[in-house]
Parts: sequence; C-alpha cells; structure tokens
Amino acid sequence: MLALLLLLQGADGAGTYSGTAKQLDVHLPRIETQAKIDGVLDDAVWRQAAMLTHFSQYRPVDGRPAEDSTEVLVWYASDAIYFGIRAFEQHGTVVRATLADRDNIDADDHVAILLDTYLDHRRATLIAVNPLGVQEDGVWSDGVGAGAAGGPSAGGRFDATIDLNPDYVYESHGRVTEWGYEVEVRIPFKSLRYQSADPQDWGIQIVRSAQHSGYEDTWTPAVRANASFLIQSGRLVGLTDLRRGLVLDITPEFTATVNGAPVTPGGSYDYTGKPELAGTVRWGMTQNLSLTSTANPDFSQVEADVGQVTVNERFALFYPEKRPFFLEGLEQFDTPNQLIYTRRVVQPVFGAKLAGKVGPMGVAYLGAVDNSDQSASGSNPVFNMLRLRRDLGPTSTLGLVYTDRIDGDAYNRVLGADARVVWRKIWFSEAQIAQSWTHDAFGFHPGKLWTITFADRTGRAYGNHFELLGIEPTFQDSSGFVPRTDFVVLRTYNRFSWYGRPGAPVEQFTAILGYAPIWRYADFGTQSHTLEDTLQTFLVANLRGGWQTQLTLSLNHFGFNAADYAGYEVDRALDTIPFTVPHGLYQLPGVTLYVNTPSRAVTVNAVLGYAATAIFPEASEGRQSRFSLTAALRPTPSLRIEGRWVHERLTRARDGSRFSTADIPRLKLEYQLSRSIFLRYVGQYVAQNQVALADPRTGQPLLVNGSAAGPVVTNDFRNDVLFSYKPVPGTVVFVGYGASLTEDDAFQFQHLTRASDGFFLKLSYLFRM
Repeated sequence: MLALLLLLQGADGAGTYSGTAKQLDVHLPRIETQAKIDGVLDDAVWRQAAMLTHFSQYRPVDGRPAEDSTEVLVWYASDAIYFGIRAFEQHGTVVRATLADRDNIDADDHVAILLDTYLDHRRATLIAVNPLGVQEDGVWSDGVGAGAAGGPSAGGRFDATIDLNPDYVYESHGRVTEWGYEVEVRIPFKSLRYQSADPQDWGIQIVRSAQHSGYEDTWTPAVRANASFLIQSGRLVGLTDLRRGLVLDITPEFTATVNGAPVTPGGSYDYTGKPELAGTVRWGMTQNLSLTSTANPDFSQVEADVGQVTVNERFALFYPEKRPFFLEGLEQFDTPNQLIYTRRVVQPVFGAKLAGKVGPMGVAYLGAVDNSDQSASGSNPVFNMLRLRRDLGPTSTLGLVYTDRIDGDAYNRVLGADARVVWRKIWFSEAQIAQSWTHDAFGFHPGKLWTITFADRTGRAYGNHFELLGIEPTFQDSSGFVPRTDFVVLRTYNRFSWYGRPGAPVEQFTAILGYAPIWRYADFGTQSHTLEDTLQTFLVANLRGGWQTQLTLSLNHFGFNAADYAGYEVDRALDTIPFTVPHGLYQLPGVTLYVNTPSRAVTVNAVLGYAATAIFPEASEGRQSRFSLTAALRPTPSLRIEGRWVHERLTRARDGSRFSTADIPRLKLEYQLSRSIFLRYVGQYVAQNQVALADPRTGQPLLVNGSAAGPVVTNDFRNDVLFSYKPVPGTVVFVGYGASLTEDDAFQFQHLTRASDGFFLKLSYLFRM
C-alpha cells in the first residue's frame, strides 16, 4: 500500500517511463528551482519529475523482471540534474548500508546512475550511492581495459571496465526506511563534460545492486547477448541551455614530511623534514575540454600497495595508479596492451594534461617533467603521452597513441594505431600495431608490437574469443606497461553458459575452455616447438543468495629461455662448469578452487590451489601450493575490519625439498566517524624465504655472474596510521605515520628493527570558481 501511495505522489509529474515496456526516450522537465538534498523526497518539485520504473534483472540471469521495485525521479535545472531514488525491498530488513569511505560501497546495496553525456555508447560517467547517500564515482568503459590507471575496478565484470579512480563533486543524501531506502542526488553540470550542441540528448542507464540476493537490475532491459552494454541504454531527450558557468578549480596544497632512517646499521637514527608548497589548476575550456596543470605536486600514497608474492616471478608486477593529479580523465588514455601507464612518471616537478572530446574525436594529452633522481644521466626526464580515439558508427572506434620519454641524449618513442569494430551486435574484432624507437647507451633499437582479435562473440549461451599477440624482443615502452617481450601468443576461449529457473539453487553455470600456446618471436610460423602452452578449463557457478564458486583446471608446458641463464655456472667445489639449460617441462597439471560468499556483515573470499610448475630461478620442476583468505567484517555501519592472508609454498619435484615459502598477512581497520572523516590502520607483513639455487641435475650450488646464488630472506613489517578528512574531492586533511620494521626470523616480533619511518601532513583546499 505504501508503495502505491508513493507512486500516486508522482502521478502529476512529467510522465512515467517503463523500462520493460521499452519507453526509453525520456523527456525531462526543466524546472528552475532547487531541491533540498536531505534524503527525503518531500519537496513539491519531485512531483513534477519524470519517473523511470519497471526494472529488469541483468545479473546473474538477464531478461527476467526484477524481484524488487525501483523508481527513479529525474528533472533538471539550468545548472544541475537531479535524481530521486526509491528502492523498495519486499524481503524484510535486509538492506545493507554502512557509513563507508568514498568508492567503498560495493559491499552495500547501491544504485548507480550511468550518464553517457556524449551519447557515443563508449563511456559513461558513473555516479553511485548507497542507502545513506555515501558516494562512489568513476567511469564505465565498454570494451576498454583500464590500462593507464589499472583500478580499482568494481565488480569483476566481463561487459565493461569500471574505473573508480576519478572523483566528481556532487551532492547526495539518503536514508533507510521501513519499505527500503530513498536517496536524493544533485549533479552540477560544472562537474561533467558533455556536448556543445543545443539541444542535446544523453544516454542513461540505472543499475541497482541488492546484496541479500546478489542480483543486479537495470532500468532498460539490457541483455548479455550484446557486444555493448551502453548501447542498450535509454536517452534523456532534448536537454537545452545547460549552463556550467566558469569552470575553474584551484587547489593549493601544503605537505610536510619527516622521514627517519638509521645512520648506521644498529646505530643512531636520524630524521629529516621537508615542507612543500604545491598547486593544481583545472580549467574547463569548453563543455567538453578541460586543461589541468600542476606544479611541485604531492605524489605520495596514503595507503601502501597490497603485497604480492614476488618469488618465482619472471615479469614485472602491475600496481594501480592512486595519485590524484593523474586520475581525472585518465580513462581517455586507455589503450590495448597498456601502452600508457602513468606510474612510469615517478616524481614529477611539473605536469599538464588536456582531456575531452571534440566532435567524434576523444583527445587526451599528458606532459610531465620527472625528478632528476629518476634519470640515468642526472637530467630531468620529460614524458609526453598522446591518445586520440575517433568514434566510427554506433560503437566502433579508431585510435592513435604516441608516447616518448626523453632523458638527456637517450629517448624512447612509441607510435601505435588501433581499431575496434562491432559487427552483428554480438561480435567485435580489434587490432593494434605499434612501433618503438629506443636510443640508449647500447645504441639504437627499433621494435614492433602487434595484436589482432579475429573475433569475440558475446552470446548469452555461447561466446568465444580468438586473439593473436606478438612483441619483438627489441620493443620497449618506457611510458607503458609491457612486462614481456620476444613472444607470440595465440589465445582462444570458448564459453558455454546455462541458466537455472527462477528459485533454482544454481542460477547460472558457465564453462570456459581456453588454450594459449606461446612461441619465441623468431620461432613463430616455423616448425619450432612452442615455448609454453596453457590449457585451462574454468567452471563457474553462481548460486542463489549471492554465492559464487569457481574450479579452474589447467595443464601447462613451460620452456626455459637459454638467454635468461647466460650468467649461470655450476659450482663443483674444485671447479665450475657451464650450466646446462634443461629441456622444457610438459603436462604439468594444476587445480584451483575459489569460493566467494555473499556481501553480508561478514564476507569471505577463499582461494586454494595446487599445481606442478616450473621453478624459473633454477630451471627446475616444482610443486606449488597456494592458499589465500580474505575476510571483511562490518559489525557496525561505521567500523570495517578486513583481514587478508596469502600463503604460497614451492617445493622441488626431484626430492621434495623446499625452494621457497611466502606468507603475507594484512590487516586493515577503518572507523568512519562521519561521511567525510575516518581513521585507518593498515598492517602488512611480507615474509618470503628462498633457499640457495641448486643445479636441477646434480643438486650442486649455482653461481650467477660469478657470485653464489645464496638464500634470499625478506621479513618486512609495515604499519600505517591515517587520519583523513575529505568533505569534497580536492579538499583534504591527511595526518599519518608509517613505519617499516624488519627482523631476522619471521613473525617473532621480538627483535624488530626500524628500517624507516615517517610522519606526514597534507592540506589542500578546492576553490571552485
């Protein structure tokens, strides 16, 4: 009855638009007034708003009516667009809402508003709120990986990349009610980039996530059998006379750090302080172009990167971008194969960025001057990164990328082109070719990268992917993330999905069969054997109530590249002999089990795996066991406790002896005093122990470049405490302390020694003109 009364309150509005009836062209009323954003939809103006209703289920099973009713009221004024959300819940008091930090509401019930302000079906601004109005924002990109930023990404999706790094200024408040929850949102046009046309149409999609069921509902009836999610959105029709006014954001910064380090091992300890003044200016040149510049910025991180096991890793590990200056508009730098990776700019003294869209052409440029301590010659390395991306038809694109890093007389330049074509609605093909030119102390080195996705089918019951990627050994990208060269890989995947009936315990079951042979670049197309092969089967089950399990079966072949062992010798005590690189290892099986519980007051993710594998540091066969457990506890709306433990053990197959052990526990405690204030503690212990390298044939010690390859032990205990006040993006007060401690024996906590520590203060204020 209450839902009916609330529905009748909006009966005199601008019309009701049913998603299931495909009433997807929404004519918004323009009302020159303001609403009080307090989480209560009682202002008279809401009765004049357009109403979006009748949602459909999208995940885990598409094409079904939504179990819970959702209504979204929409109207706009000259300077902002307003949304009023009523999310009804018929299953009792199951609404999940916490007083979380920004971008940390994925474990709560929430509603996301996707605004495709260019109506190009490629990217949309994501504005999300939980039942208390806590905000999450970012960019939804169809078919593009977040290569420049790398995360965090919401949801682990296959239909899009959701980059939560960008932050926008908008208002939101909400409340939990006896029938569900309601939220009010006001988004100033000053915070958005959009077309210069008048009038103009925007794409719109509303996505509601309910944690008690694990369901995701959409306003328009989106289906999985489509290569584009955003093209299935509705439209806000006839928006006119949108006024941003002057868009000029000035953010002065003050930072002070006091860093400590031992003067001599076991001796005195010395602290040095360093105050810094900095500033960032952002100018909205037009509705669709913005220019940002920064001088002497603070590029510190307020939280350490999550620890990763580095034993037996052959290639560089990827860490996401977290630094504020890079984040706005960073999604426009995304390219296939991550040819732009902004963390290559380590400590810039100056930076400038232009991002936006001119007609069908997306434009993004980043220039930066790095600190001289990042130079091999003592000069200041200069970075230039340019990305152009032109729309072709409804969802296809053509792109160009150029980067360079100039360090004195040395340089690295990369020029590439890429194209993505969507055809017959559920298929897409993609290609990229890039050339690098590198000049360094060893001479001049050109190199090529190329890739082609012949076909990718996004069907509901069946999908596939066929891709070929090749990178020459001389290809180098000092402005991107290309961790491996000198190979060609063929990737093939076939997916089969089955869907349970409504109420069934198994709502969706998916089987994915994958095969990926890898050749050395020079061997591809010849009669030579592959360097590596991976055959995998993924079995994924989505269970009723939000549970998910996955079983991965693999069969691998690994080869050893002789060039990687050029400096190896066998120490026979009386003499040394050259190291003989063993032949490849074949038919190495592996199995991994994943279990994810629903998002509740306690959420658990567990991974258990065992595999026969290669021990690359000594070119031998090994057995790897791995276990990781992540548990998130939210006993109150304000307190969040997250624990993570990763354990990995590697033994030699020939005798069962231990090669390495890694244990990385991590504890994160957050207490949210209000939406803008929190206290956080992060403690992380990285314990990795690797024995001395031995010849896999004789067991005798190995020498690497003439020196004994002895054991490697790491026992690092990192602790960080932070007070954070962030009322709006750009205005912050950070006060923190961090310390790195070491000890000889892992987890004893009796003879810890400080390796370094530091205090820091950061103050910044956003002046929005």
